[in-house]
Amino acid sequence: MSAPTQRPKVTEREARQVAEAARERDWHRPSFAKELFLGRFRLDLIHPHPLPAAEDVRRGEAFLAVLRDFCETRIDGARIEREARIPDETITGLKELGALGMKIDPAYGGLGLTQLYYNRALALVGSASPAVGALLSAHQSIGVPQPLKLFGTQEQKDAFLPRLARTDLSAFLLTEPDVGSDPARLATSAVPDGDAYVLDGVKLWTTNGVVADLLVVMARVPASEGHRGGITAFVVEADAPGITVEHRNAFMGLRGLENGVTRFHRVRVPAANRIGPEGAGLKIALTTLNTGRLSLPAACAGAAKWCLKIAREWSAEREQWGRPVARHEAVGTKISFIAATAFALEAVVDLASQMADEDRNDIRIEAALAKLYGSEKAWLIADELVQIRGGRGYETADSLAARGERAVPAEQLLRDLRINRIFEGSTEIMHLLIAREAVDAHLSVAGDLIDPEKSLGDKARAGARAGGFYARWLPGLVTGAGQLPGSYGEFGALAGHLRYVERTSRKLARSTFYAMSRWQGRMELKQAFLGRVVDIGAELFAMSAACVRAELLRTTGEHGAEAHQLADAFCRQARLRTEELFGRLWSNTDDLDRRIVAGVLAGRYAWLEAGVVDPSGDGPWIADATPGPSTGQNVHRRIS
Repeated sequence: MSAPTQRPKVTEREARQVAEAARERDWHRPSFAKELFLGRFRLDLIHPHPLPAAEDVRRGEAFLAVLRDFCETRIDGARIEREARIPDETITGLKELGALGMKIDPAYGGLGLTQLYYNRALALVGSASPAVGALLSAHQSIGVPQPLKLFGTQEQKDAFLPRLARTDLSAFLLTEPDVGSDPARLATSAVPDGDAYVLDGVKLWTTNGVVADLLVVMARVPASEGHRGGITAFVVEADAPGITVEHRNAFMGLRGLENGVTRFHRVRVPAANRIGPEGAGLKIALTTLNTGRLSLPAACAGAAKWCLKIAREWSAEREQWGRPVARHEAVGTKISFIAATAFALEAVVDLASQMADEDRNDIRIEAALAKLYGSEKAWLIADELVQIRGGRGYETADSLAARGERAVPAEQLLRDLRINRIFEGSTEIMHLLIAREAVDAHLSVAGDLIDPEKSLGDKARAGARAGGFYARWLPGLVTGAGQLPGSYGEFGALAGHLRYVERTSRKLARSTFYAMSRWQGRMELKQAFLGRVVDIGAELFAMSAACVRAELLRTTGEHGAEAHQLADAFCRQARLRTEELFGRLWSNTDDLDRRIVAGVLAGRYAWLEAGVVDPSGDGPWIADATPGPSTGQNVHRRIS
């Protein structure tokens, strides 16, 4: 048996090539968001708002009713926060409820809920305890069930899905101490050995890893005769010999999160447990996340709804200078932002979820936008709630209760939500991922023109393709329905906002084209610019979802007038943010910022750090992850 692979040495270009190879490149179905970035407002792809089947509604609502009772009677969020652990009896209760199998087909013992009702369930559980919501999400959205559903063999499904639906928790292990969103440097190895693979390496931030029964592990198979090699996915029994959970990590928030450091030392995994072919691991992970990412914005939408409830009740009760604080404009604008944005976040999640259930559209960009937008806006909403609550917002729930006031965990929510801007792709990584998909059409026809390694012949052929594409595409960016006063009239007062989205999508596409023409091969380095392009697209997507949802509620007679008012407020707020982002596309400090960064790294401003002490402890910035036997105690625990 050959020795485990060491961490690969890769260049920036090689790292990009690995990420590019893992992308799902083809677009077999339409995408509303992709078209939006191309300046084509395909309202027909989302309106009329897609609706779930009656039977799906019946089963979903029935489960939500049972789950709500469980959340109210058997989840003690305050206890989880104090003890920094989800009690075994709570997890056991979730198993008995069938919550582990919400997305697993009934043929394997699961509930078979739709994506829409699965996300609503996560929002409900997350409002009771974000840690419990994270546990269920990590188990089903990115853990073993989803990759098996998409890529597993029938034998694997028969063997593992019944366990995962009722009794076994799962975890997803990709990150390593020195590898985050740069998988080209993945060092955990899986060396072929007869009818098995031998795993060696260390995985970091293994959500559910401390309590999991089954793991999906990404490891590098070395290329050899009969083995194409590459990053590969495996289902691994968590109690297999050689696996040690060396540490349970503690965080700013989500204190009940069972997240740890897992070491693999000569762990034998049957070849039958490999998911998909060798080298397909990253593609499997990214495809799983296409819909798996929706669980996070679902939790964010739930948090926003709770923030609205607390803001409403508190601001009506608390008086300042002779009137409720909500009647003071300085506080009222915050409440308006919370209400309007909570409506939009739910609209985005429900629309993307129902589109995933219908499986008519490609929603990889929509899901990524929902994750990006939900995590950023929910954090702002929670911050505004803390501000509205004042000193009580900064005070812990236990302290409030101890002195006789309502135990409102506003500061806890702020801490709990902060990780969502990092989980499952940080905001910065999401900007780059979405930007890559947004400019895919351009790179498909003109990518060779800006690739320094392509020959003159390749560039000539790319030029011809690009000429034909842009001759058809550019004229469509000049005029459109957004300039016709009567367009989208069925939306009533919201029609003007949809006309704005149509006009602005064309403006965004023109701006992107101009930037590509200006910077060409350097475009990929303009990350701040690309981030603003994506943020504009996110605002336009959210506006579209809000308007379509408001119109759905109007036509079904459910709070239609109020929904239209919330959508109108949200769109007006979003338009102001969008115009600011457009201004910053070309008027910004990006060049100066790069020079400042260079100076900081060179130590030219180190004098500015004088006058403080550093309370950090000793130790390396990144822990040693050299493969080998564990020297620590195994803190893995079974749920009794």
